Amino acid sequence: MSGHGLGRLFPPDLTGYHDGAEVSLPVALVSQHDIAQRLGLNVTDLTCLGHVIGAGERHLSAGDLAQHANVSTGAITGVINRLERAGYVSRQPDPADRRRVRVVLDENAATRVYAVYGPHYRRLAALAAEYTPQDRAVLADWFTRARQAMEESLQEIREPAQADPQP
Repeated sequence: MSGHGLGRLFPPDLTGYHDGAEVSLPVALVSQHDIAQRLGLNVTDLTCLGHVIGAGERHLSAGDLAQHANVSTGAITGVINRLERAGYVSRQPDPADRRRVRVVLDENAATRVYAVYGPHYRRLAALAAEYTPQDRAVLADWFTRARQAMEESLQEIREPAQADPQP
């Protein structure tokens, strides 16, 4: 295990894993900031836009979007306002419940986002093509399970710390 960086955070049985993570984590964090800036957004707004895009035709309510992004309902109002002003989303009444507002992706928003992410996705597609279908299945399984592990870890982090019981 290396004596610097993230290597100290990983147990010895994960040697090799942290070598890639040590480089990937900072690049991922900085890239989110750079991508958000290129799209005229902040990272929280980009995250929310990603949830809206990911929801597709399901159209998230403002409350659902707040929950997905782990922000307050008050904060999500500001996010939606900024996304609306930037031309990425609009608010529409929920046909099933007029008291609720759905956040709907603007028809040109996906094109604008793809213009920034497209080159990266093409590089990933070229990289994936170098692997066999079996290798890609293993990678897909790993990423699916890693996401589940991350969601569990985030839930633990977000839960208020429980006081140790007194003897």
